Amino acid sequence: MVFLAAIAAHVTFWVLMLVGWDELWPKRTTLFLVMWLTGFAGRSLVPYGAGLFAPYVALLAVTLVFVVFKGDIRVS
Repeated sequence: MVFLAAIAAHVTFWVLMLVGWDELWPKRTTLFLVMWLTGFAGRSLVPYGAGLFAPYVALLAVTLVFVVFKGDIRVS
């Protein structure tokens, strides 16, 4: 189950990067990619880092939702 949540977080992150390409480019795209790469590279340096990487990516994806859709998320 945790594996599926990790896959969903990664897929959501990369889909939002593609959907928001025009909205994010160039500063924000670079910022999110650097944050993702920092988390990826740093996961071996932090205790339980491999297990914390998926929630970290999920937080990046949630932030991307707010940035790409400008905080206007329609529920219905």
